Amino acid sequence: MSSISTLINKDSSIEILKALIGFDTTSYKSNLSLIEAVKSLFESHSIFVIVDYSEDRNKANLFASTGPIEAHGVLLSGHTDVVPANKDRWDSDPFIADERDDKVYGRGSTDMKGFVACAIRIMCQASQQKLTIPLHLCLSFDEEVGCLGVRNILPKLPTLMKTPRFFVIGEPTSMQIAIGHKGKAVYQAHCSGENGHSSMAPNYRNAIHVATQVVASLVDSQNELARSGQRDDKYDIPYTTIHVGKIQGGTALNVVSDSCTIDYEIRHIAEDSLDTINDIINTNLQKHAYSQYANIQFMNAYPGLSTSHEHPELKFLKSLLSDDTTVGKIPFGTEGGLFSQTFDSPIFVCGPGSMEQGHKPNEYVEISEMDKCDLFLENLLKQLQ
Repeated sequence: MSSISTLINKDSSIEILKALIGFDTTSYKSNLSLIEAVKSLFESHSIFVIVDYSEDRNKANLFASTGPIEAHGVLLSGHTDVVPANKDRWDSDPFIADERDDKVYGRGSTDMKGFVACAIRIMCQASQQKLTIPLHLCLSFDEEVGCLGVRNILPKLPTLMKTPRFFVIGEPTSMQIAIGHKGKAVYQAHCSGENGHSSMAPNYRNAIHVATQVVASLVDSQNELARSGQRDDKYDIPYTTIHVGKIQGGTALNVVSDSCTIDYEIRHIAEDSLDTINDIINTNLQKHAYSQYANIQFMNAYPGLSTSHEHPELKFLKSLLSDDTTVGKIPFGTEGGLFSQTFDSPIFVCGPGSMEQGHKPNEYVEISEMDKCDLFLENLLKQLQ
């Protein structure tokens, strides 16, 4: 594979993207080869860069900065990990970029190595300019499995830079501006039963039957929230949602199951508190006979994002984009909510591509979207000089 350092000399975010796709950074794998390549590139441009390793040193975040450290700058943010790709369902190798039909195909092309490529390009260009306002870049790991990696570097960022004027999280929004998204909490319900022969099934408690009562309580709670919960009409689905994503239990058809687990998530609007939602779920669960045999455990969460529509930096950001740029909210989560817990700065989500293409076979980003992102970042760079 060509090095990113060589590719950047072509001044092309498309070529950088192709190189990034070539790094298989599926979340359960290491991202170190990508991070080390970006680090070497930035060091060759005299850009300040640190690598923030995970505890097992198998993965890492990266922070880079160029410009005067004493000033309040702008931070660009992206994640380096991607979701798994089943090669049998792709028309081309998901980890070899394929440019055709004015698109670049490959895992992560939209979510979100397209933006990362544009950000790398603009950081290198910025390093050649005399800036009065610094430009920062933060790249993270394990965003796709719960925004885990960025939590490792967040406490260190205030020592590396002054509070930024604003953040741009480059998740795919078709280059529109998002100022909010729902928070997410993940839970696992452990349902217990008793092993026995299926010919005598009524004599035993079936863990799968316990699980069905948990699912029923979650469905009832979802219906209640949709009917009478808080609403935010800026979302396509304007209420808090509860989703069961996985059920696992049983060993054989003729064996009564003694164990079953359910993985479910809550995606909540800002006006709904998790405590209230969990109270609703628990109340509905208590209506079922087997409720005492379900043990619900909290697994992971990230907060929602809510940036004021009246913030003056929003007007500045819009001035860097096309005249028809819209402002709204997105259904998927980002690391923005976590940044907002550390910094009192406005946080915007804006990046090339559409999440309609994310997490699917034959994922792609349109080259025209990459061009729009390049122009946006070039306009931003002019304002930092």
